[in-house]
Amino acid sequence: MAERGCYLLWLRHDGAGLLPFMEVIIQPTYQQLVAIAAEIIRDALLKKPNLVLGLATGSTPIGLYETLVRMHKENGLDFSDVTTFNLDEYIGIPSAHPCSYHTFMTTHFFNAVNIPVANRHIPQSTAENHEAFCEGYEAAIASAGGIDIQVLGIGKEGHIGFNEPSSSLGSRTRIKTLTQSTLEANAQHFGGTVDAVPKMAITMGVGTIMEAKRCLLLANGESKALAIARAVEGPITAEVPASVLQMHPQTVVLIDEAAASQLKRVDYYKQVYANKQKLLRI
Repeated sequence: MAERGCYLLWLRHDGAGLLPFMEVIIQPTYQQLVAIAAEIIRDALLKKPNLVLGLATGSTPIGLYETLVRMHKENGLDFSDVTTFNLDEYIGIPSAHPCSYHTFMTTHFFNAVNIPVANRHIPQSTAENHEAFCEGYEAAIASAGGIDIQVLGIGKEGHIGFNEPSSSLGSRTRIKTLTQSTLEANAQHFGGTVDAVPKMAITMGVGTIMEAKRCLLLANGESKALAIARAVEGPITAEVPASVLQMHPQTVVLIDEAAASQLKRVDYYKQVYANKQKLLRI
């Protein structure tokens, strides 16, 4: 009976079980949490060379990309068969704009690893027919076999991608108008001027994200603590789009102590993770 219990725990962790399972991993520092995220992606890539990755932008995943680049350069981690799909892009700025997510991905990841250009997918900010483009983006994800691992950050109001509060939890890739909070948060990338931030974006939908086989949600810093608490322990609601990840069959939440500071069950999450490490050493 004890062996069966361990087996069921393992199934839940690896996504083969039927029940949703959100694993919360709390680390002392940002560098430690991104190291674990990179190891998860590395291990998945070694098992499946043609891995399909969903990628995020913003300051949070930069350390993850730096670690993966180091694994590529120092350990020969091969990305040559990898396909990527980015979550989102601003509307109305060209791909070459210094603040575009095309530029972000080229600067922080694509220029340093061997993912073929044809395998890199980022929403187009200047598409003439946005509705058709969004439908095509969904079709491309499906054609690739679906996303194996989706990297996510979280906004201060609990958004994932550019799925702002009140977004449908079943939504697909589409155009979204950004909230004032998001505009203010992103103004730092546009010379500190809110008016310079594009007011709309193309984003994968919440429903699109939920179809990924595994989600990695990364957050660090006290400014994300309330959003993490609401996403992990609060009710599932469109007002906090990230809260729907409680229903995902395999989500790993990787946070530092500061981002965990408003969670009620910190000690329990740490105990669960410690016990899992013990099982892996048996």
